[in-house]
Amino acid sequence: MRAHFTLNRLGALSLGLAFSVGAVASEESQLIESINAYRSQIQLCAGQPSQELPPLSADTRLVLPASSFGDLQQALARAAYPMVNVQAINLSGPRDAQAAMKAVQESFCRVVLDPQFVDIGVSHDQRDWRIVLARPLLAARLGDWQAEGQKVLEMLNSARNQPRQCGTQTFSPAAPLTWNSNLASAAENHSRDMANNNYFDHKGRDGSTPGDRAELAGYIAQQIGENIAAGQDTTRKLVDGWLASPGHCANVMNPEFRELGAAYATDPKSDAGIYWTALFGTQ
Repeated sequence: MRAHFTLNRLGALSLGLAFSVGAVASEESQLIESINAYRSQIQLCAGQPSQELPPLSADTRLVLPASSFGDLQQALARAAYPMVNVQAINLSGPRDAQAAMKAVQESFCRVVLDPQFVDIGVSHDQRDWRIVLARPLLAARLGDWQAEGQKVLEMLNSARNQPRQCGTQTFSPAAPLTWNSNLASAAENHSRDMANNNYFDHKGRDGSTPGDRAELAGYIAQQIGENIAAGQDTTRKLVDGWLASPGHCANVMNPEFRELGAAYATDPKSDAGIYWTALFGTQ
């Protein structure tokens, strides 16, 4: 069997305000689950290790006919999806979700491991598949980074207040985290650096690690952890994504961490638009 693969890319702006998320058929759901599981682990893609990424959210507005190759911008405008960037992967040949996932891993790892994308839609018709990944316009009105960081703290403490399964790890309830201004300053600086310089990584452009940045901000840590994210325009989406990702979830639930600093930064010229950092620590 010979498979044929094509990739469409569009970086335009469309208008619309409606939002809806619905269930998708079994094979499509399986492929989305497989893509999200793939994103949740560090992968070697084009010779470079990826970051652990939160899951993509299924959005019915991105479910476009598998056998149609019309204008993406027009299709999303008709679907009222206000997007900043979108990519469509078209596959011809895979008989099921497992075969489609293999094709994605082999030929399109860079697309599905791109941290700027937050939504996904999948359709298939016999052996034709269409996978659409998109980043919407930032719709939410956020407070300043300190206020939103405090919201992140509240949500993470709410999550820590109950037992949780993070992948294969089981966590009991953990004590609440307390806000630390030094960790918050380090988190804001890293979010700003990622946004202004259009990258997504735990390692800073100067080679700094989370521990280095915490120490530079005046926090001498016995233990340090960091979660980062890109593209989520509300703290609810942010925290839900972290809790659905085993590695991020494990940091949230780690009982060894006592303090937190969290912040976001935006830059409209960056790929993801908005970048988040949460630093967990124990002194």
